[in-house]
Formats: sequence, C-alpha cells, structure tokens
Amino acid sequence: MGASLKRAAHDILIGNDLGGYTVPTKGLYPYQWNWDSVFVALGFATFDLDRAWRELETLFEGQWTDGMVPHILFRKNDPGYFPGPSVWQTSHEPFPTSGHSQPPVAAIAVRDMFEKAPTDENAERAKGLFPKLMAFHRWWATYRDPSGEGSVAIIHPWESGRDNLPDWDEPLSLVDVSRIDAYERKDTTHVDASMRPLKQDYDRYMAILQSGRAVGWDPHKVVENSPFLVADPAITMILLRANRDLLALAERLGFQRERVEIQGWIARLERGVASLWNETVQAYTTKNLRSGVFGAGVSSAAFLAPFAGISDPKVLDPMRNHFDRIAGKVTYMVPSYDPDYEGFEHMRYWRGPVWAVVNYMIARGLREQGDTLRAERVRQDTANLVAKSGFAEYFSPIDGTGAGGRSFSWTAAVWLAWVSPTHAVEAA
Repeated sequence: MGASLKRAAHDILIGNDLGGYTVPTKGLYPYQWNWDSVFVALGFATFDLDRAWRELETLFEGQWTDGMVPHILFRKNDPGYFPGPSVWQTSHEPFPTSGHSQPPVAAIAVRDMFEKAPTDENAERAKGLFPKLMAFHRWWATYRDPSGEGSVAIIHPWESGRDNLPDWDEPLSLVDVSRIDAYERKDTTHVDASMRPLKQDYDRYMAILQSGRAVGWDPHKVVENSPFLVADPAITMILLRANRDLLALAERLGFQRERVEIQGWIARLERGVASLWNETVQAYTTKNLRSGVFGAGVSSAAFLAPFAGISDPKVLDPMRNHFDRIAGKVTYMVPSYDPDYEGFEHMRYWRGPVWAVVNYMIARGLREQGDTLRAERVRQDTANLVAKSGFAEYFSPIDGTGAGGRSFSWTAAVWLAWVSPTHAVEAA
C-alpha cells in the first residue's frame, strides 16, 4: 500500500507539472497557486531537488515590485476558470496575476530544503530567493499590519487560503453586494456544488474583488477601502513561523544586516498574536477589524500555535483540551472547524473538512514541542484518509470521503514529504 501510494503521489506531481510550475489539479485550478506551489516543492524535494527549487523560483517570478507574491499566477488564459485575469485587471508583467496574496509559507520550505541538503549549489539557490523572501515578509509587515500591532489582517477570504471559513460569515454579512457585476461561476462545473462555497459567499467575494480593482490594487488604498478587513490567526502564526525560519536562513547564509529587521518582525508578531486570544472561546480566533467582533468557534488555525513557536501553557493547555474534545467527535483529525459549531459542514470546503497541508503544519508544531501522541494521531489520520479516498483536495472528518478536486498536488506532496514512512529529502 505504501509503495503504491508513493508511486501515485509521484505521478500526480509529474502529471500536474506544466513545465517549471505545477497546477493544484487540472480543470478546477488550472493556474499556479501561491501556497500550493510551496507545498508542492516539498513533495518534489523528496525525489528531484532541482525541480523543487524551480517550483519556488517560478512562483517568485510573479512577485510584484512592492514585494507581494500573488495568490494566483495567470501564465495563460483558461476560460474554464473564474475569476480569470480579465476580472482581476492587474498590471503585473510579464503575465497577469490576482491582486492579493496567500499564507506566507515559502520561507519555511526554503529553510527545509536547504538544511536537509546544505550543498554549495543549494546555498546559492537559497541565497537567490532570500531577498525576495525579505521583500515578501516586509510587504506583510507594511500592508497587512499597518498599525504595527502584530496581528496580521487579510482583505479577502481568498487571501487566507480558507475561503468560506465560518468565521468569515459575520464580516462578509457587512459587505454590500448591490453593485457587483454579473458573473458565471466555473468551479461548480468541475465539482459538486455541495462541496463549494455558496452563491451568497461568491457575491461577497466579487464585491471585495471589485473594491480592490477600483483602486488599481494600490496596497494602501486596498486596505483603506476593502469592506472586509479581518485579523487572521492562521496567517499571523504562519508568518511568525516563517519569520523564525527566515531568521535562521539569514544566519546560515550570511545575511547579517537583515537579522535586526527580521527580529523586529518576530517580536511584533509575538506581542500581537495575544490580541487574537478569545477568552470566551479559550482559543485564538479571527477578529473583524471593522466591527471588533471575534470569531465564534475553534478553527484548525487554533492548533497552529506550536507551529508558530508559542509555548505558553496558558495557551497550549486549552488548545489541547479543544483537540481532545474535537477528536472525540470526529473519526479523522483535524477538521477545519469545530463540529460543535452550528456553521460546521463536514463536506463543504473550509467549513469542516480535513486538509492534509494544515494537518502537516499542526502535526509538525505538536511534534516540535514534544506532543508526539497528538502529532502521530494527526499523521496517522491523514494516512488513513489518503488510503481510503486517494489524493483528494480535502476529506470529510466524519466518514473520510474525499471531496473537491482529485489527483491533488499538495495532498500528494505532503504524502511524500511527511505522511509516508520514507520522506527524506534526496539531492537530485
């Protein structure tokens, strides 16, 4: 079983490779996606390290002059996807992109790939990416934490990578949809509508997109004008982890002048993440910066605290209690949202399903802080989901049914890099 799944995962990455960049899956997602490519690189690194570096290098070909790495790179126009480049109307060269970003996981992968094979050649590849990573992290600090408080905000649910999380319901309810352009979704022609966001969600997604387009995607004006501005614990904790890895890279690669700036980012995020602690829920939750309203339930982001390097027992003890409570209610961990919450839907995108890449980050953090039993529960559940339902985009935490896209690149990649018993990085 393990050998056949390893071959299948390998074949998925090769099959979704369009020549230096990888699509998440053909049809549903026909372009290069930001954080998908980073996890894909970790998968490629298990059998072709040169190709892994190339995945990250092609991703940063889409970087804007202000440092932002967009969430979609439109290297070609595919009429089977909406919203495409004609809707976003960005001015990036040499190819169009979307107008906002996605979770900043790239520095984490660069450190992993370099430290597992610290050759001179890989050092040069890492050094080539380092200034681009600095610019990307500086963009987050400048444009998504403009107050300097250390809780990172998003201007669109898509920027979080967790599009229809129940915690977006309240801030999305405040978005005016009376002037949105007519549009035709394409996602529901590829997968069942019951697995995707609702039309009312898409109406609001388009209204937010149009607000960014109206100001020419100017990063200051986007934040000022977006009807949606929400501090996100997942982005905040992923960026905190990524900054720690970026600091380690600076020290290993000889970028001494950059160390002070990175240390400042880390200190700011360590202070700011406390503002997302929800005393009522006893977990880190979202916070609507327009209304001040906190998220109502526990999302999988709450379990990223160890991954971010947070070790305070006042935080981790309640987190473990939530973990154990939720583990008693589902068959497979970790659901993207608390099954005790009324917004939970076990098959609808980010309202409940298990995502292998989030499980990877959660389990890695747990293991790094010595919580090996819970880490292994997450890894084994992920293995069982893939064995049961293949390399699906996401899975039901209740019965393990695969959902969304199939032959999915990042699910295959985390199998190779983490879930599989043999996942050592091998130099090409």
